[in-house]
Amino acid sequence: MAKKKTGGTPAVVALEAAGVPFTLHSYDHDPATASYGAEAAQALGIPASQVFKTLLAEVDGRLTVGIVPVSGQLDLKALATAVGGKRAAMADPVLAERTTGYVRGGISPLGQRRLLPTVLDATALAHPVIHVSAGRRGLEVALDPADLVRLTAAVTAPIGR
Repeated sequence: MAKKKTGGTPAVVALEAAGVPFTLHSYDHDPATASYGAEAAQALGIPASQVFKTLLAEVDGRLTVGIVPVSGQLDLKALATAVGGKRAAMADPVLAERTTGYVRGGISPLGQRRLLPTVLDATALAHPVIHVSAGRRGLEVALDPADLVRLTAAVTAPIGR
């Protein structure tokens, strides 16, 4: 009987299964913080423009993932336009957690329970490596943005402001 491969979070398992090069970075998460991405950038000494947060929105009633730099905000109208929708609103946090399988502040665009329409802010492509949540608070993964696009079937568009 073959041994089951254990790679940690579903995001890490997905990366390992795809054979994508990546590096994991962990830090001590402060439970009192509400700005998870900014905390990661500061703790790891990485420019906030290279750390991306994963946000869920409902676009015309369909859950959609938006990935934007932690130094900015998600432009909901631009997200809707990027996926051919008209209206977008932030998703209920409980629904986001239930749908992705991750907790808020640790939602990764990788290894979610089901593949959702995903849009990566176009600024990510200016960096050779970006950081996104690896599936839990205090754990980030660094990878080539092109690999993130491929693994999530994402489109790129200017969705940050």
